[in-house]
Amino acid sequence: MRKQEVRTGGETGQGHSASSPAEQVKALVDLLAGKGGQGSLAPQAPDRALDSPLGPHSNDWRIQKHREALLSRVRGSPELGSPSPRLSSLLLVEGLTDLQLKEHDFTQVEATRGGWRSTKTIALDRLFLPLSRVSIPPRISITIGVAGVGKTTLVRDFVCLWAQGQVGKDFSLVLPLSFRDLNPHEKLSADRLVRSVFPHIGELGLAGATRVLLILDGLDECKTPLDFSNTVACTDPKKEIQVDHLITNIIRGNLFPEVSVWVTSRPSAAGQIPGGLVDRMTEIRGFNEEEIQVCLEQLFPEDQVLLGWVLSQVQADRALYLMCTIPAFCRLTGLALGHLCRNKPEPQDTELWPPRTLCELYSWYFRMALGGEGQEKGKASPRIEQLAHGGRKMVGTLGRLAFHGLVKKKYVFYEPDLKAFGVDLALLQSALCSCFLQREESLASSAAYCFTHLSLQEFVAATYYYSASKKAIFDLFTEGGVSWPRLGFLTHFRGAAQRAMQAEDGRLDVFLRFLSGLLSPRVNALLAGSLLAQGEHQGYRAQVAELLQGCLRHDTAVCARAINVLHCLHELQHTELARGVEEALESGGLARLTGPHHRTALAYLLQVSDTCAQEVNLSLHLSQGVLQSLLPQLLYCRSLRLDTNQFQDPVMELLGSVLSGKDCRIQRISLAENQISNKGAKALARSLLVNRSLTTLDLRSNSIGPQGAKALADALKINRTLASLSLQSNTIRDDGARSIAEALGTNRTLSVLHLQKNTIGPVGTQRMADALKQNKSLKELMFSSNSMGDGGAKALAEALKVNQGLENLDLQSNSISDAGVAALMGALCTNQTLLSLNLRENSISPEGAQDLAHALCTNSTLKNLDLTANLLHDEGAQAIAVAVRENRALTSLHLQWNFIQAGAAKALGQALQLNRSLTSLDLQENAIGDEGASAVASALKANTALTALYLQVASIGAPGAQALGEALAVNRTLEILDYHCALGFLFFLSA
Repeated sequence: MRKQEVRTGGETGQGHSASSPAEQVKALVDLLAGKGGQGSLAPQAPDRALDSPLGPHSNDWRIQKHREALLSRVRGSPELGSPSPRLSSLLLVEGLTDLQLKEHDFTQVEATRGGWRSTKTIALDRLFLPLSRVSIPPRISITIGVAGVGKTTLVRDFVCLWAQGQVGKDFSLVLPLSFRDLNPHEKLSADRLVRSVFPHIGELGLAGATRVLLILDGLDECKTPLDFSNTVACTDPKKEIQVDHLITNIIRGNLFPEVSVWVTSRPSAAGQIPGGLVDRMTEIRGFNEEEIQVCLEQLFPEDQVLLGWVLSQVQADRALYLMCTIPAFCRLTGLALGHLCRNKPEPQDTELWPPRTLCELYSWYFRMALGGEGQEKGKASPRIEQLAHGGRKMVGTLGRLAFHGLVKKKYVFYEPDLKAFGVDLALLQSALCSCFLQREESLASSAAYCFTHLSLQEFVAATYYYSASKKAIFDLFTEGGVSWPRLGFLTHFRGAAQRAMQAEDGRLDVFLRFLSGLLSPRVNALLAGSLLAQGEHQGYRAQVAELLQGCLRHDTAVCARAINVLHCLHELQHTELARGVEEALESGGLARLTGPHHRTALAYLLQVSDTCAQEVNLSLHLSQGVLQSLLPQLLYCRSLRLDTNQFQDPVMELLGSVLSGKDCRIQRISLAENQISNKGAKALARSLLVNRSLTTLDLRSNSIGPQGAKALADALKINRTLASLSLQSNTIRDDGARSIAEALGTNRTLSVLHLQKNTIGPVGTQRMADALKQNKSLKELMFSSNSMGDGGAKALAEALKVNQGLENLDLQSNSISDAGVAALMGALCTNQTLLSLNLRENSISPEGAQDLAHALCTNSTLKNLDLTANLLHDEGAQAIAVAVRENRALTSLHLQWNFIQAGAAKALGQALQLNRSLTSLDLQENAIGDEGASAVASALKANTALTALYLQVASIGAPGAQALGEALAVNRTLEILDYHCALGFLFFLSA
């Protein structure tokens, strides 16, 4: 996309030899003032501007007349002027992704699971304003959205709000056009472009005008694709040229360079405009869960029972729910399900509901359009026969129109198109037809027709193809051309499947799904007598399933066309392949499934399976070949586990390419326990330089070494999304720790860092400590099982006196003795942010415990302290017990395996009688005996805070057990009591 801070004019300066920008601006002013060229396509209003003086009052009055004209044009549209929050705030995006450029709208929703790639938004009233003080307003803005998401509604809302003076206040004039208005014209000049659509514009002068906004709605409906490479430049606003050339020159800035242009389009068609010409791109998001419910509530405002049932059906089917994020599809689904529920099937039809596939849903919609009630009563009548005949007639007329429109990428039709395909215009007035085709008045004095949603065009096209292919002797895709004879339905189905597989833009994907679905037994039962003959699917179904599976090739990567084959098999109700792979996925048996069929089924499941919705677990024995074939689909997994697969560095190169992709949505990836060395880490690090989605990276138990750590650290200096990094057990040593520390000096997003078991000594720890003095974002540092010793502990202590961000510090098994503890506790007396400190398996003696106790008496923030497996003995534990009496912050204290005996247990019991914050106490593997247990039991009778007490292997006999039992009869807060008595019984209490 074009940068806005500095405009070089490289694109907009092309082809200005015929007239200068100043002359073009004057031409536009003259045009809008009524002085432009002659020969407009629409009648011109009298030019009263010549008879009245131009002045502020007159100009304001004329602008108001234009506003009123726009309001009268859009009057009658629902909810205009009050756009929903979804349309009031658009997503700011940085260009189009490969998925948007190459795939069908349904595929885009399915692959991304209805998610949105951008969290940045822009309010509708700021859509054409600069993003910062140093940028300028955009000249070319594009808003994209899948079919049915509300692009035209957005435009109408904006125009209505502008006419009411609520948005776009810096625009003196807004000129809304749609490509439906432009399609009937072969040639137009810029002059006639405005005059033919706004005949009253001659009344409007631009004295004092600042900006003009030209809106071009529905680029995907333009009858001729825009070709920016081969369009001749034109700078004369009065010269008539082809409409597509006219639009191209306006976007380039050759015509009306000072006019702002706003284009709306489906994503794939938006790719016609070079990114270098686009100043701002926004996207309309789909419905969220709450908006789906609101949409359905609007369909059934008076029937809460019906609403509840429809909602339950949508939520129960994940694929259906994802599609309902598209507003138009959500309404269609609600209508079909509502009709289904109101007209309960006869006993013989109960197996036909609720709909399980897309084709079944649209079949119910067709039954609703057909009139529904009589058909479901199952009684033959002249009315039903008439309706069935009407349904077949519609398929024979509208179906042919829909099919050839789909083949030619034509989604808007005019009366000449209808006549050319033999559509009876009288048929368009029927209720049946109105459920599929809608009529809109075009500003070019001719009505435009389009299907109420793209998917309905595809459904009707499939029913036509299904019917026509049984009689056709030539290829239906080349009607009017020359083709080899084709006989029989299967031959035509094979031809349709081949064309769908070869279509790079996926435009035939959903058509092929519907065509396959028409062979489903359930769909045949639904449409028998109206569109289909009873039982005719039985002769084709098995052969079509075999034919579809034959389309799955041994390609390196599973493409979207191959995944669509699995969707077709699902529509066909041939689910054995997908079900077998799903069972292997859940049981961990993927290693034996390596064929192309299995790989494609796995890629399909990554999109539709509930198992993969939150996390895709491909750990254990996944081969490099299978992973490589799945790379295009892994882009859209939110959480990905690839542990214990023996992956080596070449696989990291592949994964790096995925993480570097613009489409990448992966937020969490785990690569633990593989065979990744420094080369693999470098490949991942390169991807982190550009990745903007990954927040968690787990590389524990690999072999990246110091060099791999350095590569990742260099990436952290630039990356602004990664929040959690685990390098546990990677032998990064002091050199690797030094590199990580350097990154922490500038990184402000990493909050969790795991460096356990990395042979990091005092030198590396010193560097980390220095970094913590500057870093304020790191919240958790896991540093256990290294070799920092007292020197490293002292360095960290100095950092803790300054650091005000760290909350969790793990120093387990680091050879820390009393000297190191003394330094740490000195820091703890002043630190006010640390919440958890782990000092397990060090060498803390009673002397060090005195320092611990002093810190606990002073500190008011530490909540969790783990001193397991040290050398506290009774003396040290008693000192800590005294501190617990005073402390009001500590909630969890671990003293397991510290040579504690009855004396310390008594002291802890006395502390518990006064303490009101401690909720968990661990005294396991300490010989406190019956005496100590009885002391703790006495405390439990008074304590109301403790919820968990661990006393396993604590030399407690029957007397101690009895004392604890008596305490439990009184205590009402303890939830867990875990201990072994002398008789070998295990007592476990859980509330």
